[in-house]
Amino acid sequence: MARGRKLTVKKPVRPATKGRRGSVKRTTKETDIEVAVDLDGRGKSEISTGIGFFDHMLDLLARHSRIDIMVRAKGDLHIDHHHTTEDVGIALGQAVKQALGDMKGITRYADVHVPMDESLTRVAIDVSGRPFLVFKAQFGRDKVGAFDTELVQEWFQAFAMNAGVTLHVETLYGSNDHHIAESCFKGLARALRTAFAIDPRAAGEVPSTKGTLGG
Repeated sequence: MARGRKLTVKKPVRPATKGRRGSVKRTTKETDIEVAVDLDGRGKSEISTGIGFFDHMLDLLARHSRIDIMVRAKGDLHIDHHHTTEDVGIALGQAVKQALGDMKGITRYADVHVPMDESLTRVAIDVSGRPFLVFKAQFGRDKVGAFDTELVQEWFQAFAMNAGVTLHVETLYGSNDHHIAESCFKGLARALRTAFAIDPRAAGEVPSTKGTLGG
C-alpha cells in the first residue's frame, strides 16, 4: 500500500430487521402491566399474568410466532379475569405496533389453517395499520379451567385494535374448547410470523400502492 494512503473499511450493512422491538407499560386502577417484544427473536417467552391458561396461550403465541414476548401483569383477579386479559391484549398490541415502526419491507399479508386435534382454525391477517377484527369461534363451555372462554375474543379484539391489524379468525370446526382456543392463538402466531417477516425483494419499501400504511 502506498505511503500516506488510508485504508477504507466499509461499515457492515445493518439488516433491515434490526431494532424491531417495542415495550409498553400500562397502569390503571384495575391492572399494572409491562410488556416487551422483539419481532426478530427466537420465540422466547417470559409470561406472568396470574392466569394459568392465559399464560399458556401467550407462551405458545411467542413460541410459534418466533417473537420474543415478555409480559408481567398484575390485575384485579379477585373480581375476574376480564380486565387483565383485555389490558394485556391492549399493551401487547401497542408494543407490536411500536416494534413495526414504518413497516417497510414487511410481507404484510398471511393466512394459515391450524389444526389442533379435532379442531381446525383459519386465520388471515393484513398488517394494514387499519384495525379490524372478525372472530368466529363457538365454545361449548363457559370456562376452560378457571378462564372464561368469552375472553378469547376479548383478547383478540384488544390486540387487533391496538396492533393496527386487520384480523380474521374462524374456527371451522371443533368440539374441545381448549383445542379451539389453542388453534386460534397458534393460528395467529403463524400468521404473524409470516406477515412480519421481511421480504428481501421489497426491503425498504412500504408494501402499499399508497406509499404508506394506516391511512
